[in-house]
Amino acid sequence: MSTKATPGTTGDHDPDRERGKARGRDPEPPPPGGVLWSTAGDIRSLLTLPAAFTLQVAHPAVGAGVDRYSVFRTDPWGRGERSLRSVQLWVYGGDEAAAEGRRVRRLHREIRGVDTRGRAYHSLDPACYAWVHATGFPVSLYAGRYLFRRITPAQERQLYREWLQVGRILGLRDRDMPQTVEEFWPYYHRMLAEEIEPTKVARELVATDTPVPRPEPRSRVARALLRPTWPLLRVAYLRFRAFVTVGYMPPEARAAIGLEWTPAQERRLRRLSTAARILVPLLPERVRYLPIARAARARRRAGVR
Repeated sequence: MSTKATPGTTGDHDPDRERGKARGRDPEPPPPGGVLWSTAGDIRSLLTLPAAFTLQVAHPAVGAGVDRYSVFRTDPWGRGERSLRSVQLWVYGGDEAAAEGRRVRRLHREIRGVDTRGRAYHSLDPACYAWVHATGFPVSLYAGRYLFRRITPAQERQLYREWLQVGRILGLRDRDMPQTVEEFWPYYHRMLAEEIEPTKVARELVATDTPVPRPEPRSRVARALLRPTWPLLRVAYLRFRAFVTVGYMPPEARAAIGLEWTPAQERRLRRLSTAARILVPLLPERVRYLPIARAARARRRAGVR
């Protein structure tokens, strides 16, 4: 599979829309009852998102775009909430999934510049847009062994097929994504060897001394409690974010970015993961699943699409 940008793949060009016109329908999201359906909306998945985001921005072009255009420094909580809602819609959104994918592409149409290696980029070039999509698969697979359970080779292939469906929702063409697990791993390792580096944004996301604005929850009581305690909570939050970011990142990706991981940290991660793996399934559904996933599961039980 080529990851080079091809003519006509940036700007207002929308392959997802063209695909929909050609087939007369939007691409389908992952199926209810599939691998992603059972894990993506579970609260344990929240622990894996920092690793995936950090691996995304370790790509020179993606990191440059986020550094220049993103509000992750000034509004990390709002950005995180919006991104999480978007990810949930790709999997559980039903008829809304493709519309959300088109919205994501529209947001990225004007993001362009020069990356850390002096190369011009556009955020919708397949060379970088496909990488943003691709990172979710190895992180989900690796972290899932800690937080959920090891999956069989057949389930791994099913997960990858579902991940391809997410790519189509995002407007990626099949020719821009490895079409099988067997094709994915050489692509992934080549990207780690040739492209991935400790970009400025990737380093920030594992730092424990960066400024983070105080959250502004809706509750006045929560806001009042956060004002005096945020300096201490910020330090604890940054340490925990760095811990799960590096811990749930596949070892070969850590090595490509230059992230250290000790045996003692691994033992702590295993203890945390074991607790989550045992305790979360005991929670009531209204707590265990994120709102969009919970609503989709309720619709499915009621026989409503």
